[in-house]
Amino acid sequence: MEPAFQNMSSPPKTKPRPALRLVNTLDLSREDWLSVRQNGIGSSDAAAAVGLSPYTSQLELWMQKTGRGDRLPQVDPNDETSPLYWGTLLEPIVAAHYTRHSGHKVRRINAVLQHPDHPWMLANIDREVTGASDVQLLECKTAGIHGSRLWRDGVPEYVQLQVMHQLAVTGKQTADVAVLLGGQELQVHRIERDQKIIDQLIDLEGRFWEWVQTDTPPPADGSQSADLALRCLYPQHTGTVLDWSDDLEMSGVFSELMAVRQVLDKHAELESQLKQRIQQRMGDASTVQFETGEVTWKRSKDSLAVDSARLLKERPEWLQDYLVSRPGSRRFLVHA
Repeated sequence: MEPAFQNMSSPPKTKPRPALRLVNTLDLSREDWLSVRQNGIGSSDAAAAVGLSPYTSQLELWMQKTGRGDRLPQVDPNDETSPLYWGTLLEPIVAAHYTRHSGHKVRRINAVLQHPDHPWMLANIDREVTGASDVQLLECKTAGIHGSRLWRDGVPEYVQLQVMHQLAVTGKQTADVAVLLGGQELQVHRIERDQKIIDQLIDLEGRFWEWVQTDTPPPADGSQSADLALRCLYPQHTGTVLDWSDDLEMSGVFSELMAVRQVLDKHAELESQLKQRIQQRMGDASTVQFETGEVTWKRSKDSLAVDSARLLKERPEWLQDYLVSRPGSRRFLVHA
């Protein structure tokens, strides 16, 4: 797939204006900081706003920006299993090692910055590079075992858009991205300002911000993030029956859905046949190697389980004491 933004390296025709200092963040609480972010598109929102984030859909971001974010699962900044926790914790370490690696000194800006012409464009800069003529900004990243694969071919597109957004807001020319991979390898990548990409980014972000201002949900994109957003937007059903028999657009969508499901069913059946052919030839072997990969077929460890039927038969009085209420979820079923 062709990337949505091509790196065409065109210098700006006029000198960009510097950013406005919107809010000082030195003593700002996390809650107030999140409230400020809701009033615009931040640099970490840029890829999601234009539909190119691998983690957040336009629909989920729209919920956050329109005050519906409380319906979504909340991220605990103190959760030590969260990438957010480790990214925040390791940011100063990454910045310090960038200075050691490059010789460039850096400092915090401690402010939410605002684009001088597009007030909905906001940015939090990890570090400002001082005393260097060739680079002005530093973005610090960490990538764990699974996230490191996104960096195999250089800076992932969603990070490039984040940095280009920062360059757009600040009017700066160059940024370095320092990423700590797997907790042991520091890479530094340079990103130069590209005015054509910035113009595209501003245009697409502006369209997204119109959806926010008009309270119009963007189209779902088929991602897990969009699925989550829809479940959180519409958790209940009312019993209403809609008749779309004369709706040509949605009738076409339904027909296409049925056709896709038929293709998937055929592929699922073929997958089972191919898997079983391999299993039948393997017999009781645990591993088979091929030129392009391998297959394993191993038995999992035995586990213990509670015989709930017997327990309730012999100790029915325990039922009420240990019942847990679990909220139901809506199921999407198709009937031809």
